Amino acid sequence: MVNRLADAMSPYLLQHADNPVDWWPWTPEAFEEARRRDVPVLLSVGYAACHWCHVMARESFEDEATARLMNAHFVSVKVDREERPDVDAVYMEAVQAATGQGGWPMTVFLTPDAEPFYFGTYFPPAPRHGMPSFPQVLEGVRTAWEDRREEVADVASRISADLAGRTLSLAAPQVPGAEEMGAALLGLTKDFDASRGGFGGAPKFPPSMVLEFLLRHHARTGSEGALQMVEATCEAMARGGIYDQLGGGFARYSVDAEWVVPHFEKMLYDNALLCRVYAHLWRAGGASRSEVGEAGGGAAQARRVALETADFLVRELRTREGGFASALDADSDDGHGGHAEGAYYVWTPAQLAEVLGEEDAALAAARFRVTDEGTFEGGASVLQLREGDGPPADAARVESVRRALFEARSARPRPARDEKVVSAWNGLAVAALAETGAYFERPDLVDAARAAARLLADVHTVGEGRRLVRTSREGVPGTSAGVLEDHADVAEGYLALYAVTGETEWLRRAGLLLDTVLEHFAADDGTLYDTADDAEQLIRRPQDPTDNAVPSGWNAAAGALLTYAAYTGDSRYREAAERALGVVRELASRVPRFLGWGLAVGEALLDGPREVAVVGASPALHRAALLSTAPGAVVAVGDASGEASVPLLEGRGLVDGRPAAYVCRGFVCAAPVTDPDALETALNE
Repeated sequence: MVNRLADAMSPYLLQHADNPVDWWPWTPEAFEEARRRDVPVLLSVGYAACHWCHVMARESFEDEATARLMNAHFVSVKVDREERPDVDAVYMEAVQAATGQGGWPMTVFLTPDAEPFYFGTYFPPAPRHGMPSFPQVLEGVRTAWEDRREEVADVASRISADLAGRTLSLAAPQVPGAEEMGAALLGLTKDFDASRGGFGGAPKFPPSMVLEFLLRHHARTGSEGALQMVEATCEAMARGGIYDQLGGGFARYSVDAEWVVPHFEKMLYDNALLCRVYAHLWRAGGASRSEVGEAGGGAAQARRVALETADFLVRELRTREGGFASALDADSDDGHGGHAEGAYYVWTPAQLAEVLGEEDAALAAARFRVTDEGTFEGGASVLQLREGDGPPADAARVESVRRALFEARSARPRPARDEKVVSAWNGLAVAALAETGAYFERPDLVDAARAAARLLADVHTVGEGRRLVRTSREGVPGTSAGVLEDHADVAEGYLALYAVTGETEWLRRAGLLLDTVLEHFAADDGTLYDTADDAEQLIRRPQDPTDNAVPSGWNAAAGALLTYAAYTGDSRYREAAERALGVVRELASRVPRFLGWGLAVGEALLDGPREVAVVGASPALHRAALLSTAPGAVVAVGDASGEASVPLLEGRGLVDGRPAAYVCRGFVCAAPVTDPDALETALNE
């Protein structure tokens, strides 16, 4: 037995390096070995923070008898879905088409030509709940391969042909208009959970990109219904167990419809996206933005959650190199020699009393809904902060209790951290931290955004600044090529960082990445592919315009292209964005919950271009420009030297010796203003 994962870049693969399974990484050599031995490939896909991936590993991949069966009859290939999203996307589409559902761990059996013929997700070690055991599946596939090879080959061929034929085509793409935005709003209203916030039922995921669309729609149209859905959802999430009431940051999703019990893994992308949502919700509060409260709703709560989430990102996920790690695990040491989901986060009344004493424990139990019955396994409770809970208490005492619990929890065994730095998700973090730092005058957060951007520029960038690798770990770049979402989200992060800092390097770097998008990821009809035209050829070139846990590469690219066009005045980028947005017009009324970022970009298209050029050293004017809620606004800032490092600043100078802001909308410019209040009025017209 030879396990080939010991030198892997991925922490997920390294978790399996000591298995008795003869694992291979995804390489041509693995498939050559399958041909040589004339056996199928067993493809196992997961990620480091996946709870059920750990369960299947303990039950099956660490079991000697199961490993012997795998080694004797298969070439077993382990893939980190976060490192190879292209491989994951292609075979997940096959799993969903065949079974009607998907998820991780994903288990797929392939021919040596990488054609899939049998699918599944988690398999238990013994038959359970109508599922066959994993050894039964292995034996069944082995028998089919040896005794019914023609049937297997026919199935594999038909599935591969079906997947290869699923290419999107927009024959005459048209940009989405106000009618499509209205239809999307109507569809979301029908799915909205008015009593508990969010959309649909359990399990309930934080709808960050949909919330961004609703905020932009409200800003453009004044729709109170759109804003109310955002406020209700953000309020419910912030008070629920999905939000870490002690340390800030959000878990992956809630297993129930009330946001009480989370699936405890904390992902970088969720927290970057939600940090930005709450910052934008605070920004939408207008005159009430300055309100600060302990736990109340509205702007005060949005400010608190945005800052706590930003601080969580920097405190818990920042790496020594300045980037951000991918995730914190759902599981941790339970204190009894085993691992348990949520062990780090949940509390019993007795544990509260041990830390706080009886009097403060009673306050904490009432305030955070810690009961004898519990809301989680073993009588433990997930902390919540429900409105009206607990006796009246002064803010200082409540904060003292919260801080004491946080410090006590910090002494518990921590969840493992996936140290892998993913380009796309770090781009999202750069945007969130740059904006949050600017809005709340926290230069340390802007510095954290700049440091992550520097890592992306110095370690993740290849090809004269035009290409990205997907991952790095401990400052060493990985070998997997960046996909569309990497180039688009990093460009988005660079553009946000430029708007906040005025450092033109980031605008230039964004342009180089977007040129790569147009040269290597775009088709002539405006459709986009998730992999470059010169990337490894899989059985299908993946292509997906729908937003799921993160913005699709397709919609993220449209947004970054639209913003870059406003900065440069180059119609080539705007036209590319408009072609890509044709899919939003097609899908807006049908699947708005899975098109949130595409709809948000559509709102920016309808509102803009709205260009703001701030000339001269005026932090007040600059901040007023950044606080505009106009969906299509971009902000350029420069000195009064007269040198136009950015096209948007050309010909703009001081007004009567004073710093000035120039506002243009829809290719028409207004007179410059020198007063922040006048700028706010101009931006809100």
